[in-house]
Amino acid sequence: MPPAPAAPTATYRLQLQPDFPFSAATTAVPHLAALNISHLHLSPVLEAVPGSRHGYDVVDPTRVREELGGEEGLRELSRTARDHGLGLILDIVPNHMAMSPRHNPALWEVLRDGPSSPRARWFDIDWEAQGGQVLLPVLGGPLGEEADRLKVDGDVLRYHDHAFPLREGTAGLPLPRLLDAQWYRPVWWRLARTELNYRRFFSISELIGVRVEDPGVFAATHAKILELLHEGVVDGLRVDHPDGLADPGGYLRRLHEATGGRWTVVEKILADGEGLPASWPVAGTTGYDALRHVDGLFMDPAGFGELLDRYRAFAAPQTDRGGDWDATVRRAAYKVLTHELAAESDRLTRVAARLCATSPETALRDRAPWALRTALTELLVRLEVYRPYSPEDAATVVTEEAAAEARRAFAVPEEAGAVDVVRDLLLGRYGDGPAQAEFRTRFAQTASALRAKSVEDTAFYRYVPLLSATEVGGEPGDPAVGPDRFHAYCARVQRDWPATGTVLSTHDAKRSADVRAALHVLTECPGRWADVLAEASRGVEPVPDGQLAWAAWQTVFGLGPAGDERVREARVREALLKHVREAGLFTSWTEQEPPYEEAVARFVAAGPCGVPGRKVAELREALKPHIRANVLGAALVHLTMPGVPDLYQGTEREYRALVDPDNRTPPRFGEDGDGGDGGGGGSEKEAVTRAALALRARRPEVFGTSASYEPLAAVGPAADHCLAFARSGEVVTAVTRLSLRLAESGGWRDTRLPLPRGRWADVREPGREFEREVRAAELFAASPVVLLERLPE
Repeated sequence: MPPAPAAPTATYRLQLQPDFPFSAATTAVPHLAALNISHLHLSPVLEAVPGSRHGYDVVDPTRVREELGGEEGLRELSRTARDHGLGLILDIVPNHMAMSPRHNPALWEVLRDGPSSPRARWFDIDWEAQGGQVLLPVLGGPLGEEADRLKVDGDVLRYHDHAFPLREGTAGLPLPRLLDAQWYRPVWWRLARTELNYRRFFSISELIGVRVEDPGVFAATHAKILELLHEGVVDGLRVDHPDGLADPGGYLRRLHEATGGRWTVVEKILADGEGLPASWPVAGTTGYDALRHVDGLFMDPAGFGELLDRYRAFAAPQTDRGGDWDATVRRAAYKVLTHELAAESDRLTRVAARLCATSPETALRDRAPWALRTALTELLVRLEVYRPYSPEDAATVVTEEAAAEARRAFAVPEEAGAVDVVRDLLLGRYGDGPAQAEFRTRFAQTASALRAKSVEDTAFYRYVPLLSATEVGGEPGDPAVGPDRFHAYCARVQRDWPATGTVLSTHDAKRSADVRAALHVLTECPGRWADVLAEASRGVEPVPDGQLAWAAWQTVFGLGPAGDERVREARVREALLKHVREAGLFTSWTEQEPPYEEAVARFVAAGPCGVPGRKVAELREALKPHIRANVLGAALVHLTMPGVPDLYQGTEREYRALVDPDNRTPPRFGEDGDGGDGGGGGSEKEAVTRAALALRARRPEVFGTSASYEPLAAVGPAADHCLAFARSGEVVTAVTRLSLRLAESGGWRDTRLPLPRGRWADVREPGREFEREVRAAELFAASPVVLLERLPE
């Protein structure tokens, strides 16, 4: 094995897909190397469902994906990257694989041979449920309506484009007996919600959970990735969704040992105040915690409060359906747990009931399944983080305060004892045997799925006073972050996780950083926004609902001009159709309401993307200097704060994209070296990006694991509008925040920024030098952001 390479200085994320394979990435290498990044960050590269645009639906972890160019294509990309001084980081998916038997050879074998198959241990299947048959929710209707479409073809059962293996000797049986004889049962897709007996990714039945906690399964599913690491083809890893695993810490320790300690970050969403488990042998997270803190710098807390009031007056949302953040999350959690995750809730209840019924502890006996289900539900909906990781931290996750609230759900106080039983089991007070461990694992896995579905995939689309606050890892109820809080965060990162990842835009982001940067400005002018919205909305009828209308107007404001108007309208329409389906208030993915969705499309065309939308466009144009300040400020802070910055494809320039699939369009790297920007312009942002990345590459020690972070405080009447910090006493970043408020209050006036000792040169403007104390008006005369480097003495 080659020696483990150092941590990256900066990474660049590429979304590989059939329209952008390894060869396209190879062609882009010279352009990307010129940015002074250190590593390409590749989306999953293992064999996936044909046509997949993301690669997270892996079907064969032992092979590199042929649609991308196969293993030779990946190795050629690696060789070309190394010729240009770049390494590779791979995104891996240990939690799940695609539930696509005809493409997934391991799953095909398990469905054919059942639990005796050597690879049955790969998949998280509850063989005790559904009579020992794996439920396959693939039929378009009840079996009686679809039976004629099930066809036997040799040793294969076919249904439209689905194919399933037949158990040996069963091909000649009549259909009812043939189905009963299999290790699986094709059923109406709607049964998945309540009857499914395999763990899935969140509520996506097309993805089946993998048991990487089993050493044999780990070895089999990671062999190809480890081979690529050991042979020097790739250098580090991004681990997707560790919270779905049975034992994230154990998995990461095994991975760390197997890789020889390669740089690895995990896609862990940290709640406000939550820390990454110190025992995890990783460099840190993928960076959504950094995103939240950077975004928050450019939101005005008082203005957000007024914007919230204006939103409530305009949209009149019900308190727990978009009016209040905490109430909205709680209601969404109840709905998700009893609807989308009903099967997971049932399985957890069965595990708890079986444990109590068979326990030698008499205190656990006589607990009715309904009481255990109620206790589990009431505790799960009160979790404020994704999951507990051990009995030790369960006490801080499943708190006594939450338990006290949960008990109030029981009419008979004695029956509320089920809450204490559940909590005590989670805290390890009834031992640590296999049954107790399984219960804690199932609870944690259900909790993480619930948090993702209820918060990110539901509440984010219901509570919409400020769309830029509803971002992955965000805190929509309290989104603003002051300088002191930001500095404290950066100091912790530099001390505890100096090589962690940091991001502003990702393939999973609801909106790209530059769309959010524009929306942040609305917290500085909530009254002006409300007035423009009232004028633009006048005469636009009918409005499907107030919350959708508010979100639609903000969407076009954030996106701004985007080329062809018909294309722009289609992008906005598709994003908002996804928005209302995720919100689930009037339509959803599984219970679609065509009349409502058609009304949404008509509203988008007539209002936000029609003539009335020009009023919003005029406001955006008037606020352009302040949007610019946010775009440049976020970019420079991201590139110079502690951690390893990851740039999403195209974001070296201004990049305005909405939720996927809008943000997964293949990048365009032209002959002139420009990347696709999704919205035009961006040369100033690119100049800032190139300058910061060049400095990181030239002086990695200033930003690396042994570097330091020092807050710098401006003084004077507008001091709070300057966010500044030094790195290792050698580099200073200074940016303007809340620039509209700054302009309205009279500008910088006599505000000054005291600099560390020495003479300082402007990295982007040769000839500009400063020392001691510099007037903010002079410092920011040409740009709202400044990057300084200390000159040699």
